[in-house]
Amino acid sequence: MAGVADAVAVARVGELAPGQTKKFLLHRGDREEECFLVNHNGALYAYVNRCCHIPMTMDWIDNQFLTEDQRYILCATHGACYLPQTGECIVGPPLGKFLTPVPLHVRDGEILASWP
Repeated sequence: MAGVADAVAVARVGELAPGQTKKFLLHRGDREEECFLVNHNGALYAYVNRCCHIPMTMDWIDNQFLTEDQRYILCATHGACYLPQTGECIVGPPLGKFLTPVPLHVRDGEILASWP
C-alpha cells in the first residue's frame, strides 16, 4: 500500500488560492494517473481526473474543474456536479457515486500526493 514514502510533491503550501485547481500525474510502475488538486474554501482535496459516469477527464478547459460559483467540481462532458469535500456526485447520471480520492500529506511546506 502506498504511503508518505511513495508520495510526490504536487504543490507548495499556499500555492493555490481558494477556487484554484492544479493537475498533476502520479506514476506507479507502468501506470499513470492524471489527478487534480483543488482548494475549496481554503481546504485542499485531490481526486483522480476521471468522471464516475463516463471514464473521461473532467476539466472543461485545461485545469478548470469548478463551477463558475466555485461550489462544485464539474464534469465538462455531461455536467455532473461533485462535492469538493467528499467527491460525491450530487447532480447528474452518476448520482451518489464518488470520485476516487488521492491521499494528501504536507511535509516541509510541500503538498504530497500518494497513489489512490
